[in-house]
Amino acid sequence: MEEKPKNKPILLLDMYGVIIKESKGYFIPYTYEHFDVKEHDRLTRAFREECLFTKAGNGEISSDEFLSRLGYPDPQEAMEDYLTHYLTLDPDFIRFAECHYRQYDFVLFSNDVREWSKYLFSLYGLQKYFKDAIVSGEIHMRKPEARIFTHTLERLQCRPRNCIFVDNSVRNINAARKAGLETVLFNRDHEAYSGNIVSNFQELGIFLKEHAKTV
Repeated sequence: MEEKPKNKPILLLDMYGVIIKESKGYFIPYTYEHFDVKEHDRLTRAFREECLFTKAGNGEISSDEFLSRLGYPDPQEAMEDYLTHYLTLDPDFIRFAECHYRQYDFVLFSNDVREWSKYLFSLYGLQKYFKDAIVSGEIHMRKPEARIFTHTLERLQCRPRNCIFVDNSVRNINAARKAGLETVLFNRDHEAYSGNIVSNFQELGIFLKEHAKTV
């Protein structure tokens, strides 16, 4: 009788601060740069009081509505300009992915506007490497809420110990640890942390090889 093949371990990867170098994105500065200073008070209210960015990231409003309410005359053009020219794909990611995506099921796990995540996937051809994408704008919940980890494990039909979660936020990492996941801090922002830490994709590759020996 043939043995049933084992499920591959799952590698949950954050977008901003891991795959994309800008850990907090650049959209708010981008917006202030693209509007006259007379508009800045209005924009501040839109971000802080109306929480438009958070609503877009939670899927409560679409990217087009979000950008229109900020005052962009062509929301699609603004989205494409920002994502294409103001964010940076980590140059080592594709090399890392080519080395590891056959041994791991890559899953994007990101707080992001739904349309922005899809655009970045298409722009950089990331769909080749990823089994799934779990994005706050799609599922209406976000890291570090405990329920998003429960949802993710149920959706992927995997046990926590079979998931390695890579993120640049200590808050998100701590929440994942409480859910039982193996965690790695991708420490672009040089935060203090006592658990597994890597600074780049070469170090993450080394971690995966060492981790595989222990399971």
